Amino acid sequence: MTKAERQEYLKNRLQEMSVYEQELRTKGFQYIAGVDEVGRGPLAGPVVAAAVVLPADFDVLGVDDSKKLTEKRREALYDVILEKALCWGIGRRDNFVIDEVNILQATKLAMAEAIENAGRMLFDRTGGQIDFVLFDAMEIDAVKKPQMSLIKGDSKSVSIAAASIVAKVTRDREMVQLDSVYPGYSFASNKGYGTRAHYEGLRKNGITSVHRRSFLKNFDVR
Repeated sequence: MTKAERQEYLKNRLQEMSVYEQELRTKGFQYIAGVDEVGRGPLAGPVVAAAVVLPADFDVLGVDDSKKLTEKRREALYDVILEKALCWGIGRRDNFVIDEVNILQATKLAMAEAIENAGRMLFDRTGGQIDFVLFDAMEIDAVKKPQMSLIKGDSKSVSIAAASIVAKVTRDREMVQLDSVYPGYSFASNKGYGTRAHYEGLRKNGITSVHRRSFLKNFDVR
């Protein structure tokens, strides 16, 4: 694929991923938040959610499901998304909350917090309020706003994709910091997921205060 062909592909991809937002705007919704999370599967660390409201003329190429992007590309897009977004917010729930209420409920709490924080920023900047929420395969009754759940939404909605990037970069940076606090588990590389190096660290060093004990019930720490 030539450079020109690549640019054309990315333009078409952005147009394709903006369909849901465009349709909602034709129905009168102005501030549409895309929401996604990262960190439901790891053995350690928090679950982190992000909510992002993009302007109607958002034209940044390459925004897609964070899992499809390299770390370098995610980092670059993270800065541009935060610069261009009308507002954004982060929500997180640590391993203690995950152990207490389960990962699904902790994820919903993190998402609700992200929407609340994004809404606060939006009001401060514009005086407006988020009037529609696009979720990636999730519905949250506690969020009293019109909403839509999209299966694989981070590959279908530019707003959700932007949120997936913001959440991923935010959590990855936190796990890198935790690696220096809890050496021996390779958090900087595995981000808390159950890799061989992580399990070896658990066998050698035991469970830390950032591990999800509910995820390690059957793990022998001898």
